[in-house]
Amino acid sequence: MESSELQKLVTVTMPFGKHAGCVIADLPGPYLNWFAREGFPSGELGRLLALMQEIDHNGLSYLLEPLRKSASMG
Repeated sequence: MESSELQKLVTVTMPFGKHAGCVIADLPGPYLNWFAREGFPSGELGRLLALMQEIDHNGLSYLLEPLRKSASMG
């Protein structure tokens, strides 16, 4: 995993679906779990969603807070 992938979690938005426009780090756990069950999209979006699901599932979302702060400043 690259640190740039973590940065993308707080900057890249969901391009489609019920949560279109929502930053990936802000997607609800049940939505991420649905993707985990049904299959993640291909490509970078799928990798980011899978990473966020793993972070959320393990209760580690708080680790993204410093990145959120630097993203909002930049």
